[in-house]
Amino acid sequence: MKSRHSVNRAGKRSGPVSSHANYVTPKKALGQHFLTDMSVSQRIADLLSGHAGIDGVPYKHVLEIGPGTGVLTQFLLKDSRFQLDVVEIDTESVTYLKRNVPELNGHIIEGDFLQMDPTQLYGDSAAPFAVIGNFPYNISSQIFFKVLEMREQVPEVVGMLQREVAQRLASGPGSRDYGILSVFLQAWYDVKYEFTVGPEVFNPPPKVHSGVISCRRNSRTDLGCDERKFTNVVKHGFNQRRKTLRNALKPLGITEAAAASPFMDKRAEQLSVADFVELTLLMERG
Repeated sequence: MKSRHSVNRAGKRSGPVSSHANYVTPKKALGQHFLTDMSVSQRIADLLSGHAGIDGVPYKHVLEIGPGTGVLTQFLLKDSRFQLDVVEIDTESVTYLKRNVPELNGHIIEGDFLQMDPTQLYGDSAAPFAVIGNFPYNISSQIFFKVLEMREQVPEVVGMLQREVAQRLASGPGSRDYGILSVFLQAWYDVKYEFTVGPEVFNPPPKVHSGVISCRRNSRTDLGCDERKFTNVVKHGFNQRRKTLRNALKPLGITEAAAASPFMDKRAEQLSVADFVELTLLMERG
């Protein structure tokens, strides 16, 4: 994305333009902070690897969420490996893209990603596609929950979000940042914190730093336990994360097998994904 002034580290700067169709006003309600740095945009685009999903089929479709005025978009369009579609809720941004990025003709979806069924975009509902974007801070976690619903068709995600959230998603057991979404995402993806982005390269500058993460689908096809039970165990464990799991999981009804487990004397943040799977199996035994 870019700002009205298009500033980059090379020092090139174009003044604000007067035509309404040639600039987009960042909207606080949409959590818009337009990226202005070309080198950062290039680094983000370069993180798309073409990673094949569990079926071994490389993706060719890429869906960018919230392209704004297309600063990241321009680098994605240059990658001949992929066919790019963008989804944008801001009508002003849509108008700008239609006027200024003709390569996107027929590939702009105006709407809310969280309310969409992107699996229907490509004709074949099983066609794999990657997700990328400078995600609005206020819906970044919801975007990843949405991705998890589509995990069989999304082999790769590259996203920029608030640094603390990015660190949380990439953190492992034993970290204070490790939480519910960390476990859910890492159950199905290999998550890596890539780099930090300062507030000075955005318009308007956010009050916090941003972080870029990459997520590549792992080889897991099944948790090996009841997924709904697994979800409940993880949520209850972290909802009272200062308590041991013996106390935090009481509302679920602890089985004898689970009660005898050493997991019960630990806190949720100390358990890996594999540990939570094992604990869920114990909680399923009568």
